[in-house]
Amino acid sequence: MAGVIRVKHMFLCSSILASNNNNINKALSRLPRRGINVTAGNLSPSETKKKEKEKRKRRKEIEVAKATAEAVVNKEKRRTRSSREYEISETDGEAPSSHVPVLLGEVMDVFSSVRLRSFVDCTLGAAGHSSSIIQSHSELNHFVGMDVDPVARKLAHFHIDSLMHPTLKASIVLKNFKYIKSAVADTHPELLDVGVDGILMDLGMSSMQVNNPERGFSVLQQGPLDMRMDPQAGLTAEDIVNSWPESELGRVLREYGEESNWYSLQNRIVKARLTGGLHSTGDLVDLIRGMSPPSRGGRQGWIKTATRVFQGLRIAVNDELKTLQNALYSSFDVLSPGGRLAVISFHSLEDRVVKQTFLDILGFQREETISTEMSLKPERQIEESIDKELKEKEAWIKQTVISSKGVILTKRPITPSEEEEKLNRRARSAKLRVIQKL
Repeated sequence: MAGVIRVKHMFLCSSILASNNNNINKALSRLPRRGINVTAGNLSPSETKKKEKEKRKRRKEIEVAKATAEAVVNKEKRRTRSSREYEISETDGEAPSSHVPVLLGEVMDVFSSVRLRSFVDCTLGAAGHSSSIIQSHSELNHFVGMDVDPVARKLAHFHIDSLMHPTLKASIVLKNFKYIKSAVADTHPELLDVGVDGILMDLGMSSMQVNNPERGFSVLQQGPLDMRMDPQAGLTAEDIVNSWPESELGRVLREYGEESNWYSLQNRIVKARLTGGLHSTGDLVDLIRGMSPPSRGGRQGWIKTATRVFQGLRIAVNDELKTLQNALYSSFDVLSPGGRLAVISFHSLEDRVVKQTFLDILGFQREETISTEMSLKPERQIEESIDKELKEKEAWIKQTVISSKGVILTKRPITPSEEEEKLNRRARSAKLRVIQKL
């Protein structure tokens, strides 16, 4: 029955996306009908009870399906899906550890109208985005790439070195992006006076990290419970599951993993400490799988739970949300007038931090409206001329939020095109937000 319900959900979601909000009930009416209208006098008490139970189950299925359909519609309203044609980079697949950069065309559009004399890639990885930026902006004189992963740094060097030209000064540093100011000061001190024209953050896990079982990021591969982005850092996921107080462990699962079954998981993990604890990704996955009954989605059910648990532990190990917030403030500080900061996030916690920090940077306050949506109250009157000029100049800009300090160019985040989502599954949850300094 669970499989049947999932098929219905898929059918409903596609129907709703192809129609308007008013067609929800119409889509629901397409569900297969069951003959459950009975005459009490023709059935025994047990048969009547069985039919009533089936009727209640049917009603619940419809309610769940309707809620799912409405959620899909609401999700579409909260984002701007890219209409850009998806193009696979020529460098994709050249190296075994490389991965396809997400929203590459959209990132290129963000910086296409900017005279990029300087650029900082805060999460360099395999240099997929940066390689395209360097190739497309011959005026680029200063480039800084940052990453905490020494393996990524080595691979990025290979790509960046092949793109060097006489007027380009490039530096790749092994630092967390929250130290962007010191990275710029150490490598290109002259930029502290004039500012940086473009900054990019891609907050996703790189394929070379996920595919390396020794890093401990993968749910499907056996490896140590590590999950450190910086291999030199002290705290590991193993430390958290085996040593952290029970309440802190629960908070990680609840707030960072967004796991509804956090309390039971917390208790099982703490109980496992009595028999030696959990020391590998396999140990943790086996515990989660043992708690997930087959009726709750089968294999996909426990994989989704494990993915949320791994997300929570990874965020805690690397203090990702606080680090991201600090990095956003520092990055905006080093931007030049007219400079842009683009951030690609991959889950709701990250996107929420990016959205709110952008608003805080520009001096906005949030207040609830009757419709429960967030309204924006600027400190100064919106400069309509800037908004009009931006939209006329760049077609990808749809809705802006403006203050005297800067412009949020993506009031709603840009998400990948349907074509990119089909060809690059990693892109499905990606959201791009952009802010420009005035």
